[in-house]
Amino acid sequence: MLIMTFSITANAVEDPLKASINTSIHSNQQEAKTQTRIEGLNDKTHVMLEAYQQLSRELEVLTTYNAQLQRLVNNQESEKRSIQRQMDSLEATQREIIPLVLRMVASLQEFIAIDHPFLPEERQLRVTQLLGLMDRADVSIGEKYRRVLEAYQIEMEYGRTIEAYRGELKAGTNSRTVDFLRIGRVGLYYQTLDRQEVGEWNTTKGGWQKLSNDYNLPIRKGLRIARKQSAPDLLYLPVPVPQGVAP
Repeated sequence: MLIMTFSITANAVEDPLKASINTSIHSNQQEAKTQTRIEGLNDKTHVMLEAYQQLSRELEVLTTYNAQLQRLVNNQESEKRSIQRQMDSLEATQREIIPLVLRMVASLQEFIAIDHPFLPEERQLRVTQLLGLMDRADVSIGEKYRRVLEAYQIEMEYGRTIEAYRGELKAGTNSRTVDFLRIGRVGLYYQTLDRQEVGEWNTTKGGWQKLSNDYNLPIRKGLRIARKQSAPDLLYLPVPVPQGVAP
């Protein structure tokens, strides 16, 4: 009886212990699985966090880039409007300049026609070239205006210089080669090549008239001064009286 009772008691004690061990093992296994899942989720979370941070950086870069692009676009639009205003202004200016330039050329042509007849071919050629330039489409308005101003500047210089040149003296149907002396726009004189005749342009009569041989030497001297063959000096020459002024 005693042996049987001990056996039963031992078995009774052994079963709860085994169950407890099994439960503990099962619990550890479940915890291991749970830990494995947690670690897996943690890895996934870490990967997702890195991806999120990377996307955030890219978004920031794109936002900054787009903002810069927008500023560039805005500046370009502003520049386009400015250029358009300049073009509109330029067209208006060109419409005003073209008639002005044409009037300047016409005035220059008229002035040369009534001025002292010095260097007639050269000056008329300059006007003819300007008139041809006005009709050329391949020349800008600015260049046309510059050339007209250049011609005016040349004409202005004539009034401040002394010049000697050889050319044709035309009187009616006759023509002969003489030496001309231009003193600014005050006087225009000539001397024949044989130095036997001198004369001046009479602005009142609009023609050439002979001078006394007393002016032969002064005109000759003036020619030498103009050609830089002699030092500057006083010249005693007749000066035409301006129209409307009593002598």
